[in-house]
Amino acid sequence: MRQPYYKKIYSDILTKKFPGKINECQSILSKEELSVLDIIQLNERIFGCHEISADNQRLRSYDNQSISKILEYQKKYDLNNTQLSIHFKLSRNTIARWKSKFKIDE
Repeated sequence: MRQPYYKKIYSDILTKKFPGKINECQSILSKEELSVLDIIQLNERIFGCHEISADNQRLRSYDNQSISKILEYQKKYDLNNTQLSIHFKLSRNTIARWKSKFKIDE
């Protein structure tokens, strides 16, 4: 299953609705491939943090690379599951499940 072409989608959104935010998002859009974390960051920069709701959160999916980056972030900044869940707006249970699946030690 192929991933949507997010670069084009977000470029069009910026060009048509938010031309003032193009420079702010250019660093992310210039990447070769956009990860799930890049997409989340673009959403926050364009629409603001108020766009993430419980209903919207349920539909997110993360690839293994993004999960690894999130768990590395936790280790790097010495965060517990609650702090990490607040930072990335995830469920604590999801993080615990990822840690057991990927065998990450605290």
